[in-house]
Amino acid sequence: MSLTFNDIDPVAIAIGPLEIRWYALAYMAGFLLGWKYALWLVKSYKEKAKKDIRPSTDDIDNFIPFAVLGVILGGRLGYVLFYQSSLYLYDPLSVFKVWEGGMSFHGGALGVILALFLFSWRQKIPLLRLSDIVCATVPIGIFFGRIANFVNGELFGRPAGENVPWSFVFPWGGPEPRHPSQLYEAALEGALLFIILFILVRNERIRALPGIVTGAFLAGYGLFRLFVEQFREPDSHIGLLFDYISMGQLLSLPMVLLGSGVIVYALIKREKA
Repeated sequence: MSLTFNDIDPVAIAIGPLEIRWYALAYMAGFLLGWKYALWLVKSYKEKAKKDIRPSTDDIDNFIPFAVLGVILGGRLGYVLFYQSSLYLYDPLSVFKVWEGGMSFHGGALGVILALFLFSWRQKIPLLRLSDIVCATVPIGIFFGRIANFVNGELFGRPAGENVPWSFVFPWGGPEPRHPSQLYEAALEGALLFIILFILVRNERIRALPGIVTGAFLAGYGLFRLFVEQFREPDSHIGLLFDYISMGQLLSLPMVLLGSGVIVYALIKREKA
């Protein structure tokens, strides 16, 4: 038994030649809601501390353009380098054909990390305090992005067999029922990770340890991605590396290590303070 995937038009709104796709709306929703959530977190921090702290609401407003550029440029360049390097070496101009798709979460994460370093250094803001706020918001964008992947019928899962009643037959996945891995990722990397980080970021003891939320996000996302990739169909032009792991898993391992390292650093720094 399996569910039939209803082929949904990837274009959400069309006005003459202007087309707005679900994927674009997912990005917009992620940025908008993430921005508002970050402002709310900063305001709640200020109310509890009863003094001006940084990052301030103005800092968050000013960082948003940097975050957008980091996600888009990093996501695109990451996809080029990690997934389609040979194609883009052959046809470099196709790098700019963003309407054909191709974004990498890991590339976008690197772009935002670079933006955090540059912005915090330029504005003299504690890096880990800013990154804790930003990382707490990221699962919102992940959730909407994965839902958009499902709507587009892309990045589907591996064949599910006969005993997975929630499997789907995707338009471009052949006749076999497949795992809806996009929904698995939306649930774990999006909803569940958001709840975990919300609990952490609202805890006063955790807030006194800048870097814990950042490390929890990096390690949490990496672990969830490592798990879900077992159900996600590997990229057809890459397959499984070493006949064992996918590119997504390979790129997620450093996130787990980096996140764990940031948590240890935050704890050691607190002990020395």
